[in-house]
Amino acid sequence: MIPGGGQPNMQQLLQQAQKMQQDLAQAQEELARTEVDGQAGGGLVKATVTGSGELRGLVIDPKAVDPEDTETLADLIVAAVHAANENASALQQEKLGPLAQGLGGMPGLGI
Repeated sequence: MIPGGGQPNMQQLLQQAQKMQQDLAQAQEELARTEVDGQAGGGLVKATVTGSGELRGLVIDPKAVDPEDTETLADLIVAAVHAANENASALQQEKLGPLAQGLGGMPGLGI
């Protein structure tokens, strides 16, 4: 509701929308630079992803390598990457959640 029953100031609304878009872009850039880890097998396999979900590193403890059981190693790798991506999703929600909610009420922004 607009105080005094007047029309919303379109210039002010556009400035607010532009600022929110800039804040969102800045948060997305920060996420792309931030790295988070996930692990599996009690730390035998560790995966590092960016906050935007790009896999950056994988460390496998030699104790996890059994030539007779590569299936377990593959499962540990998948679990570590999954854990890292869950941490990245939590970071995304923390960084982008408030911004996306603010943009959600702006018609025409498609967010």
